[in-house]
Formats: sequence, C-alpha cells, structure tokens
Amino acid sequence: MLISVVLAHPHRGSFNHAITETIIAALEECGHVVAFHDLYAENFDPLLPYDEIPRDAPLPPSVAAHCVEIAAADGLVVIHPDWWGMPPAILKGWIDRVLRPGVAYRFLEGDAGEGVPVGLLRAKAALVFNTSNTPQERELEVFGDPLERLWKDCICAFCGIPVVHRRMFSVVVTSTDGQRRAWLDEARRLAREVFPSDSA
Repeated sequence: MLISVVLAHPHRGSFNHAITETIIAALEECGHVVAFHDLYAENFDPLLPYDEIPRDAPLPPSVAAHCVEIAAADGLVVIHPDWWGMPPAILKGWIDRVLRPGVAYRFLEGDAGEGVPVGLLRAKAALVFNTSNTPQERELEVFGDPLERLWKDCICAFCGIPVVHRRMFSVVVTSTDGQRRAWLDEARRLAREVFPSDSA
C-alpha cells in the first residue's frame, strides 16, 4: 500500500516529529510504501491564488505532484498540533491547494457546487494524530473538540475516505518521558492496526 504521511509542525525536535518518525517506521515495517511530506521543511506555500481555484487550472509543479500522490494513496496519516482548535495555517493551505475539485472530490453533473460532492480519494482509511496542551476534559466540555469534526466530517468524509481514526495526545507540555514513550507505543500500534501488513 502507498501511505501518504503529512506533518505540520515548525520545530524539528517536537513531539509531532517523534510521532511521525514512529509512524513511518511502523508503516515501513508492515511493508508499505511511505510518501512523506514535512510541510515546514518543504516550505510549502499555503496561499491559494485565485487563478488556482478552477478545477482545471494549471498548477505549480510542486502542488501538482502533491495532487498526484494523494490521488494514488491507499491511506493517509496526518500529524499536527492543535492551534486554536485548528491545524497550523501551512496544513490548512495544503488542504486548500491539494484536496481540490477533480482530485479529492467532484460535484455531480448539473450541480453548480451547492450540492453534496462525490469523494474521489481512493484511500480506505485515515489516521490523524494531534497534540495539545489542553486537558481532554476541558477540550470536550469547553471547546467540543473541533478537530474531530473537521477531520472526520469536513475533510475525510467529504473526500471519500470512509474510515477515520484520530488520537489527541495531551497534555504534552507537562508530560514525562515515560508518558511520551507510552504515547509513541500507542501511535505505533494504531498505525499497524489501521494499516496492517499487506501479507496479513
């Protein structure tokens, strides 16, 4: 299987990077091909130009390459921190520019864009990891966990990915080395469960 892994965190020493390294290793141990993108390291431009909005618009080579890859992926893994209940702007820009009409979804003939689209992505599952410094109880009671709705309903279901698993690790800022090791073990197990070995 081809698994697309997308990371959005500006600090190379972050726990997000540790999660990513763990996930990539687990996927490769299961025999999968990993297409990895560290959006900050790649300096991905998150700004969606007006001329790029139409479905058949010409795309910069780097964006076109992302589109080809995500269209071919059998699975998706996304790792990012929870910033204001949202992904970092660089990841939101990746969503805007890469999960585009004709690549990730299309509207039925005669639909001018007001209806329910048909998802086009071939990925059968997505795995999303988030980090936060907000206790889980407060996240749910006060904020309602907006990232859950965003990834499951607004993005993955919209683009045709039927199965979405999401895990929030918190509170990271006060976590111990032992807690982080346990979280990485959990991330490794989830990756193997969601994307088992092709020979299994």
